[in-house]
Formats: sequence, structure tokens, C-alpha cells
Amino acid sequence: MARTSRFPGFYKVTVGERRALVGEATGADPSDIERALEAGGLDAETADKFVENVLGTYGLPYGVALNVRVNGHDHVVPMVIEEPSVVAAASNAAKMVRAGGGFTAEWDPPHMIAQVQMRDVRDPHGAAERIEAHALEILAIANAAIGGLVARGGGARQVEARVLSEDVVVAHVVIDCKDAMGANLVNSVAEAVADRIAEIVGDGARVGLRILSNLCDKRLVRVRCSVPAAALATDEMGGSDVIDGIVNASRFAELDPYRAATHNKGIMNGVDAVVIATGNDWRAVEAGAHAYATRTGSYKPLAVWRRNGDELHGFLEMPLALGTVGGTLRVHPAARLSLRMLGVSDAQELAAIAGAVGLASNLAAVRALATDGIQRGHMGLHARSVALAAGAVGEQVGKVAAMIVEARDITLEGARKALGVLAAEEGDAASAVTD
Repeated sequence: MARTSRFPGFYKVTVGERRALVGEATGADPSDIERALEAGGLDAETADKFVENVLGTYGLPYGVALNVRVNGHDHVVPMVIEEPSVVAAASNAAKMVRAGGGFTAEWDPPHMIAQVQMRDVRDPHGAAERIEAHALEILAIANAAIGGLVARGGGARQVEARVLSEDVVVAHVVIDCKDAMGANLVNSVAEAVADRIAEIVGDGARVGLRILSNLCDKRLVRVRCSVPAAALATDEMGGSDVIDGIVNASRFAELDPYRAATHNKGIMNGVDAVVIATGNDWRAVEAGAHAYATRTGSYKPLAVWRRNGDELHGFLEMPLALGTVGGTLRVHPAARLSLRMLGVSDAQELAAIAGAVGLASNLAAVRALATDGIQRGHMGLHARSVALAAGAVGEQVGKVAAMIVEARDITLEGARKALGVLAAEEGDAASAVTD
């Protein structure tokens, strides 16, 4: 089968059948998928080498977003998340975007920033000038500390200096990390160049902190999409009215940081799920995203929506520092599986896909807000979790979920009542067969 992300009726088939379909489309062996994801994909002994004081592992659902097309290529996108409706909503929104040609994405080089803080600086502006005047020397020291990265085509690229106060200056060394997220590399550079920068500043200045910045605003990804009005229509609303509602939701987020925070949370539902599935640092991504959202002095949305004739246009811009080599990827079988399934060529392509899923998740949320309201679909899927918590098993889960949705009582007590009714019906049916 040619690489595709379209699987009509995917949610209706069994887990084993889904693995077979995805394996055939992506080239991943279904048995490898099963092994990599068994019990969360990580045994306790391996987990004990990851972090400290390990007692075991904590599993989260591993699903796939469908219909995702980025720069003309289809991707089945792994997502790890506990929140109901996110995977389905992203897949559905990606299908709408697909009707307009899919997502287009572009990205900056994978540049990260090493920060070296200088304290007790007597002449901060003069110190900043001296640091930048010695850029070539500082770059040489930096590259000597990361010879392996330099051999792979990366390395230190630029030196900048910023005056923060009357006695504090920070030097930035910009590093091309290639396919690594780059935290360890960048921290190594910060420590390697610090003493020489202190000598250059002189006048008794002291070295302060030496560490990377997670506000990686030189490593942005930009994702665009166009959605025809017809693809956005619901049974109750025409596509043009839906566009107006989505544009209004976008405008609200642009005007109000209280709304923007929830708007961006919807984006991060998609982004974080891909980041976790691929073994990357979602806390760093979150920190960078929200810091970038405040770059104008007020918290703003990372994605905006506009009408263009009979189409809805979406645009997302955010920092995304992801890696396809190193760290967790070396040892976590599920993370390695995710990259094989995605078929990405480098870290920046992975960032583009994560950004596209983030934009899809945002589209799903603002469309729901503009039409049925956020709770209708979300609570319908949440009902399955409630049914499980009430003790439903097997086919009972779907039946109990349907019953509590219809009764508009999606609570644990409502599910227990429904389970009791269902058990009585099943008991009566069994008695009838016996008689």
C-alpha cells in the first residue's frame, strides 16, 4: 500500500486490525508495533535507567491521528494523550484541511541558544561590544567543545550580547543542533565559553548562570492551511456561518489573554501528544511556546484564523525544538517506532508535523465552540471513560456510554445505573434462551 493517512472506518475495527492497517501503510511490522507498545512500551528495569527512584511505569493511550497531509506528504501521526476526543478531533479537522490541499509548513534552521550570564559588570554596554568583537574566538571555543556535532555539519554559528541591567550582561551563543533537540550540547557550550567571556568582559565581572534557553525563537515552525466552507458545514450551520464563528473565536483570543490561554491549550493538546509519542521533551516545548506567546508584552494566540472569500485560512507560528536522535530515542522502543511510522527525514520535518497536528487540534476546538459547543463531542467520548470507571467491560463499554449520553447523565453514578439496567437486560435475555 502507498503511504496514506486515510483509513475510513478506522475507529470501528479492532486494535489488531488497526495495527495491521498502519503497518501496511507505514512499513512498520504489526508485530513490532505490538512489542513496542506492550504495557506502555517500557519495562520497569529499563525505566530504572531513565530516572531515579523508579517503582514501575505509568501507561498512557497511544493513538494515531489520521488524514494528516503536510507539504504534499501523508503521515500517520502517533499521539500519546489521556484526554478523550483529542485524537478523533485532530483527525477530523485534518480531513477538513485535506479538502483544501492539506497543511503547508516551513521552518527555521535548528538553532538553539546557550546563555552565559555575567554579573557585576561595570560597563555593560562596553562589555556587550567587546563580547561581540571576540565572536570568532568564542565560536572556536564553542566548536571545540562539541566536535561530534561539528563533524555532522552543526556547530556554533553566532554570538550576541544583551544588556539586561546596569550590572548584568548575557552572552548568547547560537548553535545549529541538526537533528538533536540539543539541550546537552548547548549546555556544554555555555560551560565551555563562560570563563573566556568573563576574561573578555574584565573589570572583575563574574560568571553567573550557564545554560540553554527554552525560548528557542530562532527555531520556529510556521504552518498554514485553507479550508473550504463546505468542509466546515454542520447539519445545523452552513460553512460560511461556521467560518464567521471561527474568525470570531480567533479574534476573541487575540484580544483577551484569558481566552488566548485556552486557545493555546487546544494547540498544545495536539503538539504535546506528538512530542511525547516521539520521546521528546514536552515541558521544554510548552515553556518555549508560552514564552513566545508573550513576545509582544501581552499573552497572544499561537494560531489565528481569517476568512478569505469562501475559505478559512489558518496560520500557526511557534518555537519547536524537537530531535530525532539522542536521548530517549536511543532506548525507548515506542519512541523509535513513532519515528519509523512517521517516516520523517529530519527533526525539522518532525516539528512541522507536530505543528500541523497542533493547528488541526485548534481548528477542531474553535469549530466546536462556533457550532455545537465544546461539550457535545468531548463528553460523548468521555462517556466511554466513565463507563470503564463504573465497571463496564467489553461490549458493555460502548452500550453504557451510549445510554448515559442519551440520558444526558455522563456521571459515574449514571454509568452505574446504566450498567445495572444493561446487566438486568442481559440476564433476562440469558433466561429466555435457557427457557
